[in-house]
Amino acid sequence: MKITRAVVPSLFTVLNMVSGFLSIIYASRGEFVSASWFIILAAGFDALDGIMARITKSSSQFGVEIDSLSDVISFGAAPAFLVYQFALKDLNGAGIFLSSLLMIFAGLRLARFNVQLVGFDKDHFVGLPVPVSAITVASFVLNVMHDVEGFIGRGLDVLPWLSAVLALLMVSKVRYDTLPRISRRTIQKDPWKFVFAVLAIVVIVLTGGNAIFPLLIVFILIGILRYCIGAVKRLLHADTRFEEDEQVGHSRIDS
Repeated sequence: MKITRAVVPSLFTVLNMVSGFLSIIYASRGEFVSASWFIILAAGFDALDGIMARITKSSSQFGVEIDSLSDVISFGAAPAFLVYQFALKDLNGAGIFLSSLLMIFAGLRLARFNVQLVGFDKDHFVGLPVPVSAITVASFVLNVMHDVEGFIGRGLDVLPWLSAVLALLMVSKVRYDTLPRISRRTIQKDPWKFVFAVLAIVVIVLTGGNAIFPLLIVFILIGILRYCIGAVKRLLHADTRFEEDEQVGHSRIDS
């Protein structure tokens, strides 16, 4: 078997997959903090495999497919099982259904992404990226377990609704920006995006990870707000064009 440079990003993809599997194991034992951190670790490996693919110039269709299969485990099955074990197992069938939405819609989101993928570089995602959905769930559980103010006592009530909203956002038409690449060209093109990313990392480190959830909620809401503003603009533009066409039609009749 010939070993190529494509092995490097694939190694990080495998680590992503293993991290998702370990999250499931720890969640089955009731060790929810460890299970949550393994999902976040999987997201780190997921980001690194893309970075290494660009550095080694080894992006390929095989890499896309194996990455999506890993993501289904780490960002679909793992967070779904975490939600079930943490908050929904007492609901029996209803709990299984609600928690499975994260896995099902993650699979649908990834399948749509692969079908619509044109090239390996992208400046935005259509629908909430599955790693963001998974990290949002994991960071919420961490905040509940760490007894962060505003979460304790409400976690079990909020998590099912949060999971359902995240599942729907994954297959929505809402656009979300990709992470900025560390390069002179990217910094010159989108300096504010790079600055915000750096500030977010600093805040997360200083708060010991407790800021991950609120920062992701802001990110998610910005995408929804931008989508709503765009929809209103398109609606107003369509009404304006309709009025113009109607006026042209009346003038032709009068003439």
